[in-house]
Amino acid sequence: MSVDYLDFHFPGLSNVRCVFTTRHGGHSTGDFSQANMSLEVGDALEAVRANRAGLRRELGIRVWQELRQVHEQSVFMDLEEDFFSGATLEGDGLCTCRTSHALVVKTADCQALLLADMAGRHVAALHCGWRGNAGNFPAAGVRKFCAHYGVDPTEVLVVRGPSLGPGKSEFVNFNTEWNPMFRSYFNPLTRSVDLWTLTRNQLMGAGIPARNIYSLDLCTASSSQFFSYRRDKVTGRQLGIIWME
Repeated sequence: MSVDYLDFHFPGLSNVRCVFTTRHGGHSTGDFSQANMSLEVGDALEAVRANRAGLRRELGIRVWQELRQVHEQSVFMDLEEDFFSGATLEGDGLCTCRTSHALVVKTADCQALLLADMAGRHVAALHCGWRGNAGNFPAAGVRKFCAHYGVDPTEVLVVRGPSLGPGKSEFVNFNTEWNPMFRSYFNPLTRSVDLWTLTRNQLMGAGIPARNIYSLDLCTASSSQFFSYRRDKVTGRQLGIIWME
């Protein structure tokens, strides 16, 4: 079965593709049904490889690049290796200037942030969980992307994929897990943190204009269309992918 995905296009950038997969349409079963894309969560490897191979074939991806995501701030630039068979490097950001090099972020509530410059010559993919927000990784990733390629942040476009929405992002230990500077994003009545607004503000704090920031406001924990660690604990991973054709 073909993996279902959501297709996103930045206005005016016909050569840049962004895709966000759902949990539907693959070969995995049980807790990982159907389209789990991660080799690292305990799913049957042959099913995951079939899911990934089918998507790669359908999208025409030549080089598949992903990381072993560790909720830190390492960003890798212009890698040449293909990691379709599994990640070997640890980090949470990838950037490339090479066409047909697909940058892959695995999520199950975390945010996949996909970036491109307006010239369509450079792209990046950032994996941002709440710890990434607490450390302002969205801004740090943007600054590394811009510094490496000599791009002004006002010329950067970014889209945030489906992720944990404000209605489900409960943090009962907010006072010990978050710096007080983030209190304005915390609702004490629901004990939730508005991660979507926080990410948007962190991107703007790095110099990206509000008009250049797009979002798929779909909550992974609220919808059976997506895998959600917050909802299910044992679960698969969907993908956010960006590449230049």
